[in-house]
Amino acid sequence: MPPYTITYFAVRGRCGALRIMLSDQGQEWKEVVVSFDEWTKGDLKKTCVFGQLPKFQDGDFVLFQSNTFLRHLGRKHGAYGKNDNEAALIDMFNDGVEDLRNKYVKMIYQDYDTGKDAYIKDLPNHLCKFEAVLAKSKSGFLVGDSISFADYSLFEVLLNHQVLSPNCLDSFPALKGFVQKLSSRPKIKAFLDSDAYKSLPINGNGKQ
Repeated sequence: MPPYTITYFAVRGRCGALRIMLSDQGQEWKEVVVSFDEWTKGDLKKTCVFGQLPKFQDGDFVLFQSNTFLRHLGRKHGAYGKNDNEAALIDMFNDGVEDLRNKYVKMIYQDYDTGKDAYIKDLPNHLCKFEAVLAKSKSGFLVGDSISFADYSLFEVLLNHQVLSPNCLDSFPALKGFVQKLSSRPKIKAFLDSDAYKSLPINGNGKQ
């Protein structure tokens, strides 16, 4: 039986980066898919610490909060830097990615029809921050000389934005190279080409 279990809706959503990270790290996992009807009954919700999914299990160890999953796996699989300073920088960049992700999610679920164009117009003001970091990186990763959980998180957010606005990275060569670099990693490529990935919508409301 796979050591890891993801309990979530039939969506990439908050587990997109997690699944990419697990794939790249050569890990197997089980998916427990929750239907909307099942969720609205409330029994599962009562067992969730914050009353929300996703839920992640490492054997008998249960966690909630998607970025906590990434940090946990980062510690276990050598994707959390080589020292405390690198770990702090990884946390910092992941928080920056989360800020962008939250802006994206708010637009997708609350303001898609009237706010999409304005969001795309403003997007370069957010992407340029990551472009500046990666343009200075000798390794092509956000921190140090090896991949971290923040890289997986940024990569997944960029993939989503390329669906929203296919040309959004054209003015950002470092970000475009970063996406190509991670997309060409064999285990990530295999996952992105899989039906398991392609069959899931990015967001729960069908907008992307």
